[in-house]
Amino acid sequence: MKTIFVNGTFDILHPGHVQLLNYARSLGDSLLVAIDGDQRVRELKGNNRPINPEDDRKLMLESLRSVDSVWIFNSDQELEDICRLYNPVMVKGSDYKGKHIIGQQYCKEIVFYDRIEPYSTTRTIQDISSR
Repeated sequence: MKTIFVNGTFDILHPGHVQLLNYARSLGDSLLVAIDGDQRVRELKGNNRPINPEDDRKLMLESLRSVDSVWIFNSDQELEDICRLYNPVMVKGSDYKGKHIIGQQYCKEIVFYDRIEPYSTTRTIQDISSR
């Protein structure tokens, strides 16, 4: 069984997320998504994030047809442990090319995905705030 793996915040789901997840799922037999826990999101993105709490983000992702399971992680070590456990094919945005990817040493392969413009959670939040 070929497990595909995607990780991220997935704070406000948008069409770019859905397209990424559909693409990732098309590469294998199951899609595992790991999301940053609330405290980790605050550390990475600031005190105003996440917009949606981790349990809500998890529920929304689990409701998508393409997603088979969702894990919440709170540290680099937990993310590496998930990769070590599943030995998946990891799908990352093409903006990660040439950069260190946490857990990459435990993945069978890294597949890069070109982000879909103009979709961005940050841009969505800015658009909502400016209305």
